[in-house]
Amino acid sequence: MNSSLTAKTGMKDTIPTLAGYIGVGLAFGVVAKAAGLSVFVIILMSVVTYSGAAQFVIVSMLLAGSTFFAILTSVFLLSTRMFLMGMTVAPFLNQESMTRNIILGSLLTDETFALSMNKLNYTNRTLSFPWLNAANLLAYSTWIVASGVGGALGSLIPNPSQFGMDFAFLAMFIGLLYLQVAADRTISLTLQLIMILIVLGLVYVGLILIPSNLLLIIVTLIGCGMGVALKHAFF
Repeated sequence: MNSSLTAKTGMKDTIPTLAGYIGVGLAFGVVAKAAGLSVFVIILMSVVTYSGAAQFVIVSMLLAGSTFFAILTSVFLLSTRMFLMGMTVAPFLNQESMTRNIILGSLLTDETFALSMNKLNYTNRTLSFPWLNAANLLAYSTWIVASGVGGALGSLIPNPSQFGMDFAFLAMFIGLLYLQVAADRTISLTLQLIMILIVLGLVYVGLILIPSNLLLIIVTLIGCGMGVALKHAFF
């Protein structure tokens, strides 16, 4: 990685992250196909939703018979972190227009956000539309193609769980959690570890007491509330 902020450099800098999009995209396509979705619907979901975590949740909640409102709310809560990521990146794009910032924010992902934060170390704390837009578009197109190929291959793998592909969703979140804890210095490490244990406990108890289609929403709201309270009280 260097100080260049051209579109060509943006694509070059993004290449090392594409393995993640390909791996999870293929797994999503296979799992979604096994759940009964057509290749067209799988590709359409990747084009419109463009969120591995949200797309896995949608498929699992559809299989569980969840209501439209429950799915919509779960996906919204799961994706709220993107508001924070967008607001974090925006100050480094002050020279760009509002329209360009909206375009960049719409295609921002965990990976391109992390890439942007790393790029700042080489560019005197600035970013550019050509660089980040090229990174976003390459990641976006890779995700769409990978999920479509996974969907096409899904008919050859009627039971993806035998290959561990149903674990891809969980594995992705374990990776994201590790990166969050390792990189975030704005919140005490002790508080983060405490909240992880609290959320695990809430999920365990919730699986016994709360309907599965409401579990994610309720645990998220309770966990967020407890985290804010603990931070203000002790950290």
